Parts: sequence; structure tokens; C-alpha cells
Amino acid sequence: MATAFRDWPWPLQALFFLGLAVVLIAAGFYVPGSPVATVRNELEAAQQEEKPLAADVASLRVYKQRRAELQSEMDALSKQLATLQTIVPEDKKVDEFILMVQSAATSSGVSIRALKALPIAPKQFYFEVPFEITADGPYFAVLDFFSKLGRLSRIINVGDLKLNSTAAKGSNSTYRMTPGTSVTGVMTVTTFFSQAADAAPPAAAAPASAKR
Repeated sequence: MATAFRDWPWPLQALFFLGLAVVLIAAGFYVPGSPVATVRNELEAAQQEEKPLAADVASLRVYKQRRAELQSEMDALSKQLATLQTIVPEDKKVDEFILMVQSAATSSGVSIRALKALPIAPKQFYFEVPFEITADGPYFAVLDFFSKLGRLSRIINVGDLKLNSTAAKGSNSTYRMTPGTSVTGVMTVTTFFSQAADAAPPAAAAPASAKR
């Protein structure tokens, strides 16, 4: 005679309910169309999509690690560009250049008697801005003046230098010279400025021989 379920011993009842739960859970996982099976399929699809994204993240993580290094390099290049723009500015800045030369002459004890702007010479990537300067002063003061010109923030070349002794001119000098003045002369002082980015490149100059 069959025994009613409620008359079963409690361990058997517990085992029965446990087995029933296992069956229901398995059915939920594997029976098509069940909510659990749907979620399981979506999870597997998401995991498949995650793999290429994880590979992309790993490759981009290298750039994230190099960000500080790249930023440091950019800062260094920006400082270098600012220095270059000081040495060779984009604009000729004639007034600023004349003040720099006059300050170097005054601090060296050299008198600038005349300053004449010569024609600007266009080159392939820059422009030359020459000035003809007439100056006089003590010999060692003139040497110090040249030394100070070489230490200015802008690039300056001194050429076509013609120095004479003031004793050779005697009383024919046009200017009243300060005591101790021993040399006078004419020189060409040249500075440079860069070509603007939107400017047309200048025509190439005719080749000329140069002395080293």
C-alpha cells in the first residue's frame, strides 16, 4: 500500500525537495525560451564582445602610461620653441634690436654715432636685417662691445668691420669724442627674423662666393 508523501520521514522529504529544486534550476538553464536561458545566452554574447574590447583597452593602456612622458616632451619642445622665437623672432622687431645694441654700447663705454638701416635680404627660410653702424671708443671698450653683442638673446653677426685710429684723423673728426677714445670705425651688424608661416617663400638669391 502506497504511503502518503506527508508520512515520509523528513530526511526523504528534504531529499525530494532538493532534487526537485535541482531539476527546476536545470530546466531553467537549458529549456529554450526560459528567462534564465535567455539571460545566460545574453551573458555569453556579452563575454564574446568583451574580448576584443579588452584587447583594445590593453593596447591603449600603453599610451596612458606614456602620457606623462609625452607631456614632458611637449613641454620641453614648447620651451625650446619659445627660446628659438627669442633668438630668431617671427617679426624683425627693429626698435627692440636697436635698443639692445645701444644698451650694449653704452654699458661698454662705446659711442654709436650713426645707425643706418640697409635693405633686408630675403633667404629661403629667414630674412637678414643689416644695419651700418658708426661707433668709436677705447680699444678694449670696443672689444667688450663686440663681446656683449655675442651674448645678446638674438643672433647677431658683425661684418665689414673697418676700424681706424683716432690719431690718424686728428682734428678732422666730425664728433666730439670722449676722453680715452682710441679707435673709430664702421661695421655692419646683422640680425635675423623668421619668415611668417603664411608668407610666400622669397626668391632664391644668386650664388655668391664666401670666405671661411
